[in-house]
Amino acid sequence: MGKREEVISKLRGTPEGLPSVEEVRAMLAADPSLKCVVCYARISFDGRAKDAHGIEDQHREMTDNSRKFGWLIVYRYTDNDKSASKEEVIRDDFEQMINDLTTGQTPEGYPIHGVMAVNDDRLYRRPGDWERYLSAFTAHEDRVYHDSNGMQDLYAEGFEIKGLVGVAMSLAETRKKQRRARNSHRNRAIRGQSTAAWRPFGWDDDKVTLRPAEAAAIRQAVRDVIAGASVSEITKQWKEIGFITSRGNPFQYQTVKQVLLNARLCGYREVKGELVRDGDDQPIVGEWASIITPKEWYAVTAAIHDRGHGAGIPLGGVVHKYLLTGILRCGNTLEDGSVCNNKMIGIKANTWLKYEHAYMCKKTVDGGCNKTYKRGDKTDKHVEDLVIAKLEAQAASSNRDIPDWGKAEDLERAIQSRKQLENRWQNGDPDVDDETFFRNLPALEARVKKLRAEQAEHLAMKAAAEAAEADIVTSWKSRTLTQKRELIKKALHAVTAMPGGKGNKAFDLDLLKPVWRSSE
Repeated sequence: MGKREEVISKLRGTPEGLPSVEEVRAMLAADPSLKCVVCYARISFDGRAKDAHGIEDQHREMTDNSRKFGWLIVYRYTDNDKSASKEEVIRDDFEQMINDLTTGQTPEGYPIHGVMAVNDDRLYRRPGDWERYLSAFTAHEDRVYHDSNGMQDLYAEGFEIKGLVGVAMSLAETRKKQRRARNSHRNRAIRGQSTAAWRPFGWDDDKVTLRPAEAAAIRQAVRDVIAGASVSEITKQWKEIGFITSRGNPFQYQTVKQVLLNARLCGYREVKGELVRDGDDQPIVGEWASIITPKEWYAVTAAIHDRGHGAGIPLGGVVHKYLLTGILRCGNTLEDGSVCNNKMIGIKANTWLKYEHAYMCKKTVDGGCNKTYKRGDKTDKHVEDLVIAKLEAQAASSNRDIPDWGKAEDLERAIQSRKQLENRWQNGDPDVDDETFFRNLPALEARVKKLRAEQAEHLAMKAAAEAAEADIVTSWKSRTLTQKRELIKKALHAVTAMPGGKGNKAFDLDLLKPVWRSSE
């Protein structure tokens, strides 16, 4: 259990040193004026330290006040890091308190004569919660309530309306703060200023200058992903290096993915997934140093989204240990004259052999013929040499330059059309009333969005093409197993492995038949 969890645990439930239920009931019989109260503490944001100091301060204040009144605290409810204004947030301890107030006693059986909070907005911020709390509180007579405003009579006539007015004012103030925060966030983004609450991975504490080691790791990861590496491989590499997030946690698949998809990498600013643009509809460049180019960012985002099919999670496919598993196919001719054509699997070679792995056709019970066996190292090298030669030939002969995107003028016209419609509507043009404006706006926005998506796809293609290195042999050696497999599968449909016959024979390259993909 972490330090924060230990603090919260001590501030929840029955306080230490509290007399037993029987002893408390004896105390009440001796002094009927004694009040057994419960305390509720809540904070929406635990701060960057995440040390629960906010609720600790609240409970300390309530404990001091209870001593002044001679009240006995019999239970403490604590909801840390939980908002009271968001409907989707479940406050477990608040719900338990409502139940206990209704039954009239704590889970251990202590009677409840009152409630303490540092302020009523700790308890409720929405009308529904106020009504439920008031109903549970007044389910029993003569209870007391204390907060920063002093003693409050919740049974008084008209207090329910007074409470609803207070809730409405609190809710309005909360929404006003949220609106101001959103506007401030967006205005800072438009000015190109950093709005990150935490130090982004890759940048220093000032969120502007780069941390060389982290920036270099991101730059390499982007190039690797564009070239075919998976986010899972990058995650493994960063863990092995010892990188941690700016919050001090080990990197996981999702956090690495978030780093690589962040437009901040190329200097752009995003708000809720949309690039922040200036009056000319161009992406605003932030004040921080960029790590990669915009084209590289478009390429890496396209690669991640395409590979994840938009699911946002690792596909969970099998990670192969050997280069040609599933690519090699058995070419043995069966008794009926047909070819086995079963996918061969990689296996660890026997310890007395000079090589470490081999490929073999599956056993007959698994659908194979178990007749073809190939030495792993020489098979891998031969297929790699074939694919490298193919890539070099393609690079030398085709020299395919992706042409410029041909719809830049269409995008500009669509943007200008939308801007003109907005200006005419805002300036009170009688020909553009509300109905005309809102009827035409969606089509123009859809057109702009579609063209921007096409532009991003084109930029991604350009970046991927530029990422191809001239020295294919050198770049091949630095690629991961997954990257090599992807390149092999793009060049080849399969490699048919013919049986070598019985006995210990020399490795025969002619028994490996590549099935090339067409140039298309």
